[in-house]
Amino acid sequence: MLLPTFSDILEAHALIKPFIHRTPVLTSKSINGIVGCDLFFKCENFQKVGAFKFRGAVNAVFSLSEDAAQAGVGTHSSGNHAAALALAARMRGIQAHIVMPSNAPEVKKIAVAGYGANITYCEPTLQARETTLKKLTDELGLTVVHPYNNFKVICGQGTAALELLEEIGSADMLLCPVGGGGLLSGTAIVTKALLPGCKVIAAEPKGADDAFRSFRDGCIYPSVHPATIADGLLTSLGDLTFAVIQQNVDEIVTASEESIVAAMRMIWERMKIIVEPSSALPLAVILENREKFAGKRIGIILSGGNVELTKLPF
Repeated sequence: MLLPTFSDILEAHALIKPFIHRTPVLTSKSINGIVGCDLFFKCENFQKVGAFKFRGAVNAVFSLSEDAAQAGVGTHSSGNHAAALALAARMRGIQAHIVMPSNAPEVKKIAVAGYGANITYCEPTLQARETTLKKLTDELGLTVVHPYNNFKVICGQGTAALELLEEIGSADMLLCPVGGGGLLSGTAIVTKALLPGCKVIAAEPKGADDAFRSFRDGCIYPSVHPATIADGLLTSLGDLTFAVIQQNVDEIVTASEESIVAAMRMIWERMKIIVEPSSALPLAVILENREKFAGKRIGIILSGGNVELTKLPF
């Protein structure tokens, strides 16, 4: 299996630069005072489509040959990846076909349709999503862009950490959330290339700790009945992301639902920015393990800000 390298991520950054936002890195003296360490937040909640997912989608779409691109791209997703792929395809002038479960949030259906994607609805099961996508792919010759277990997607996601480390120069630790592992894989490759002594730590909900257990035991456990407010972190690791994580990640740490909500609220109140629950995981982990992080210089990737405002947990 061919794994992405640091040079692949540099190549991806050069390709996607004209299309993405270079998101700001923000700090908060009041949060630093509470947790006793220096935090640098890379704000991917300000990225196009409101999440880091746009980086990987753009790299995948703009890396396609002209012939492959004209047939269109496809994926199954009910969340940020669907919107990201739809917008990336529109920017290249090609068609995106998105398979969405019929029970996907209305706000996400509207967003994906707004970016011009062709949506096919299916029953809300993984089997239905996969078979519906296969039927479309066979009929139309689509290139399937997996949300995280995809070489080009991982390289695109790694560009967020590249920009963060270019800006802050040094760090003792770098934290990001983990679901399927695309963001974590890219982040870890970049961090170990630029700062070999910097620890890469992933944050995961206690109620959806399949990556924690997979990393601990050296085999991929599926995500079965995950119970967490962090709806962006419900997927299992892929074989590609798991291989990268095993090589480059130092630790996966879990946090409780109470800590996730407290961290999310703290970012809203202290920094005046909107983040989704998945984004709050790294801060939640720090809140639960203050002695582990005390006095350290820490980079954090805030993964996104797509939250249903009528269903806030506080």
